[in-house]
Amino acid sequence: MQKKTDAQSGDYVEVHLTKLIYEGVLLESAEDEKDIVLLKLDSGYNIGFNKKDVLEIKVLEKGKETKVEDKIKNDPKKPNVAMIATGGTIAARLNPKKGGVDWLDSTESLFKFYPGVFDKVNVSKVEVPFMKASEDMDYKDWQKIARTAEKVLNDPNIQGVIITHGTDFLHYTAAALSFMLRDLHKPVVLTYSQRSIDRASSDANLNLQCSALTALSDIAEVVLVGHATGNDDYCNVMKGTKVRKFHSSRRDAFKVVNDKVIAKVYADKIIPEKEYNVRKKSKVKLDVKFEEKVALVKVYPGQDPEILDYYVKNKYKGIVLEMSGLGHSPTMRARQGWTKKLKEIQQKGLVVCAVTQCVYGRTDPLVYSNGRELQKTGIIYLEDMLAETALIKLGWVLGHNDWNVKEKMLENISGEFNERLEE
Repeated sequence: MQKKTDAQSGDYVEVHLTKLIYEGVLLESAEDEKDIVLLKLDSGYNIGFNKKDVLEIKVLEKGKETKVEDKIKNDPKKPNVAMIATGGTIAARLNPKKGGVDWLDSTESLFKFYPGVFDKVNVSKVEVPFMKASEDMDYKDWQKIARTAEKVLNDPNIQGVIITHGTDFLHYTAAALSFMLRDLHKPVVLTYSQRSIDRASSDANLNLQCSALTALSDIAEVVLVGHATGNDDYCNVMKGTKVRKFHSSRRDAFKVVNDKVIAKVYADKIIPEKEYNVRKKSKVKLDVKFEEKVALVKVYPGQDPEILDYYVKNKYKGIVLEMSGLGHSPTMRARQGWTKKLKEIQQKGLVVCAVTQCVYGRTDPLVYSNGRELQKTGIIYLEDMLAETALIKLGWVLGHNDWNVKEKMLENISGEFNERLEE
């Protein structure tokens, strides 16, 4: 039988079971789970127990009530940056009473949990177009972010903008903004955290501090800033069209592909690694046209080419094929050959582009006869462009009805091509 306790949600407690004792922060159970005791362990993970199995809940330390900070006063000696919060782990804090998170959507809440960001800048404006996980976003959300960014970037009192974002599909947003924000004149810095702020291993603080410094730099590009290693030493500044998420949980999840990082950024300095577009006196132009009927299709051995009929039937305008090696799919010599079908769907008006499903390298259909056979169907081979970037660019290009699709897809508009490949 459980002993009486005065423990309340937010208290640091011991939960005594028959043979085990757990320590952590007591969480508030949901209305329909009052028979469950929830605990947030020191590791950051939540665990639940049936009340009937709990012998005692012993309070080790009473929880402290959190209070909203007074309004942050801007320091006239510091430059101003804006922040656009869209969701993700980096824009959330633990609410110990409910075992979930509350959004950090104001200057005050940011200062309370990420004070290091304010060391060198005033976060003078926080815009919240929406709050959602990155896997729930689509082109309409990218358009909203782009419109919000245009507004703050064209404010003469703002030096740059930081965009906080979930990690899973962050590189799609980075590519979209790279095309939608034209003639960029100030830094647009996307950043993230893999681990929440209530965990000792959180990467949020360093990522935000490095992002603030990058937002003040002369790097007038859409970039992604995040941990360069698993340690809290420095971050990489990565071009928005040449970056991909490589790991599901490591803090240095994002890496550049076929390119160099633009710069290494520490909490107090930036070290450039390559040339980049520099800050200038002008205004950013918005181009958010986008055709949503585009798809990314991975080619695999024995795949039935009739899968392509789906896209014709459902009135898709274009597809990007992730092909093998230098840009191959099953040909006329295969039992399930693709050559005839590829020619057929393009004659029906479907634009087909090709990238390699290899991580590094570029497509080159001229090396082998299989590639030359496929190229004759009319496929647009996109050299070293990343698959995610290719999908975004194709949707953006097809959104402009008066453009020559092949010419624009092969034009290096936002650094999506790199003649000299880097590892």
